[in-house]
Amino acid sequence: MSNQTYSISDLARELDITTRTIRFYEEQGMLTPERRGLERIYTARDKVTLRLILRGKRIGFSLAECRDLIGLYDPQGGNRKQLQTMLEKINERRAQLDQQLLDIQQMQLELDTAEERCTLALSQST
Repeated sequence: MSNQTYSISDLARELDITTRTIRFYEEQGMLTPERRGLERIYTARDKVTLRLILRGKRIGFSLAECRDLIGLYDPQGGNRKQLQTMLEKINERRAQLDQQLLDIQQMQLELDTAEERCTLALSQST
């Protein structure tokens, strides 16, 4: 991993997020920047961690799930456990989305039926 370091504003700009977002993840214990006085110094690992969090949030993972996945990071072990866990979580999320899609389709059918009944009732009442 690179020895490059980043200020909070550098990371925010590079990842297109706010500094408040970065501080939030720090408050949650997901980032532990070095401190030089009042300045936060972030490492390449912090940047990778932030990218993993942001990707996880985009695909619907909870903060706890992101934390679990990050905790499994093991560069010496090839990250096998992390990758296997990620695949399991992806499959779970996909199943949730499939169920939500079915629920939405069912709701649309019910709305169609309600709309037809309302339209019919209105046409019969005139």
